[in-house]
Amino acid sequence: MVPLSTKRVLENIEKWRKRQISYEANDFEMVYSDWVQDSFNQISPEWQEKFFSKLDDWLFHTHAFLQGTNFQTDARERILTVGRIFQEDMKQMEDMKKLTVDQLTYIADQQTARSRLYSFAQGGLTGTGGLVLLGVDFPLMMGMNLRTIQLVGLTFGYEMNHPYEMMISLKVFHAATLPKRMQAKAWDELIEEIGTNSLPFIYEGDDRLTESTWIEQPLKQVFKSLFILMFRKKLFQGIPLVSVAIGAQSNYNLTKRVSEFATKFYQYRHLMEKGEL
Repeated sequence: MVPLSTKRVLENIEKWRKRQISYEANDFEMVYSDWVQDSFNQISPEWQEKFFSKLDDWLFHTHAFLQGTNFQTDARERILTVGRIFQEDMKQMEDMKKLTVDQLTYIADQQTARSRLYSFAQGGLTGTGGLVLLGVDFPLMMGMNLRTIQLVGLTFGYEMNHPYEMMISLKVFHAATLPKRMQAKAWDELIEEIGTNSLPFIYEGDDRLTESTWIEQPLKQVFKSLFILMFRKKLFQGIPLVSVAIGAQSNYNLTKRVSEFATKFYQYRHLMEKGEL
């Protein structure tokens, strides 16, 4: 018999999936998408390949760098400590898989709530309009959202420093930051990939991540920076409130979307591996 908690989680995932599948892009999104594609079509395929290859390399290196930071080490210990509240014999991350999906979701929500708060604060600081802060906004946001996915994956008992898990987490990041109209297809491809994998430590699929459709999200970050620059002189008691609100809300929304996608994916994967689907 499937536990009630599992049924509830599956129902939530199904509702979320229906919203993904039924999502229809508005006219502005389609015009924006066509403009991006037309712009990239004017660039030679050779230069496009080099550009996206460099971008993929940056994401790989950022993922590896985050794994070696003290923040990540502390996060691992924090996750295990919370896990021991539910089960005392937690010694390594894989032991987290012994917990129920409800317990794991509770711990993951703690991690993602903290990540959303950091994104909100970082976006607010960027909104003050400082050129240095605007310059580092994009790499910081990508790094923070990659780390959010790593934390969710760790919570569900997957070691992010294994080659296969690293690649899956990067694929989750890619899917979560795609335009909404493309996320349903990306989800199906992810589920198919983990369902057909026979070697849990070796990634055998396509290791390319970024392409012209994905670049819509980074370009939105550029437009956000332009809006911040436009409104940074609109001061209220010495503070550019409009710019701060734009930066904080934009970054918060992105991290919320990424954390929701990651949580749903690792919930589904956990239940699939437990044979509870």
